[in-house]
Amino acid sequence: MRQLTKFLPWKRSIIISSIILSVLIILSFYGLYTNKFYFFKIDNYILPIFSIIHFIFLYVLWFKIKEEEISDSPMRNIEYSLYILIIVYLFKLFDVAYTISGYTEFDDHQIPGTFFPMGVFMIILYIALIGLTILNFMYRKIHVGPYNVDILNEQIDSWE
Repeated sequence: MRQLTKFLPWKRSIIISSIILSVLIILSFYGLYTNKFYFFKIDNYILPIFSIIHFIFLYVLWFKIKEEEISDSPMRNIEYSLYILIIVYLFKLFDVAYTISGYTEFDDHQIPGTFFPMGVFMIILYIALIGLTILNFMYRKIHVGPYNVDILNEQIDSWE
């Protein structure tokens, strides 16, 4: 674990996560079978909309570590939402893997030459994003601290 944190410090982890997430947002509009981008399919907008939560978490994590602040309820809620978003990333990962594995069903059709390279590239990006997200959770716990309910409740001022 220490070797990983030396090789990939928290700043680099957040920046790489942002880059990978941005590339995956662009690739969510890409059709593997046709080698074209589809901007008018509603399904293609699921990842870009949900990724807003991920970008907010990365920003909050960066801010909390830079300012040396402790964790709070909004950050906890965003992180818990991100746990659910990891399930969406896993679904998209398995969806791309399933699409690539179904290549033999379309022997009669002409599949573009970019089918396998782009599919493998997307799988690698999803695996990297999931791994970096888990690593960012660990950085939150190391640098910002755990979510202590007693401290969070003391920060609430009922007179304001």
